[in-house]
Amino acid sequence: MLNRKLEQLGAVKQGNFCVDCETYHAGAIGSPGQPPKFLYVMHNSEAPLSCFALFENGPCLVADPNFDVLMIKLKSYFQNAKSNKVESRGARYQYCDFLVKVGTATIASSARGITVEVEYCPCVTANDCWNLLMEFMQSFLPSHIPGVPSVFGVKTDGVYSPSDTMAQYLELFSKLRKQQAATGSGMR
Repeated sequence: MLNRKLEQLGAVKQGNFCVDCETYHAGAIGSPGQPPKFLYVMHNSEAPLSCFALFENGPCLVADPNFDVLMIKLKSYFQNAKSNKVESRGARYQYCDFLVKVGTATIASSARGITVEVEYCPCVTANDCWNLLMEFMQSFLPSHIPGVPSVFGVKTDGVYSPSDTMAQYLELFSKLRKQQAATGSGMR
């Protein structure tokens, strides 16, 4: 339905996109009695030469795609949480200066929701174009307009980067994991 609405507005499909997230938990690191720490390794088809490592409540490391090989070598410190891969995969549309990605979010190959990413390409300062983004989103998502993303509140310089996009996807994926855990599957 969203794809149809975008096409009716005049958006042109320009291929597909994929964002994925693998969860690792700290093994030998950390003290007994402390909650486990998590590391999320993410990829985005919009940044194919980068790999993003986001630490739970911490910084985002941007590395080259070989970072995945490094994680295999660090398996004594970080264990991969099996069957816990989350991804959003779908269509990518261009509408004037807007880039819109509509995808299906899956956990372990089971559909869990729909994702919509909207970018206003000429602007790199997200706070400066938030009202414009909201107005555009209302044209095809009238009843599901989000609030200002939390990543905007922690930006000191205001310049938006691919790391900010990944932080938003991680926030969304974490919500999906919590919903799945609440339904009784016990996954994180």
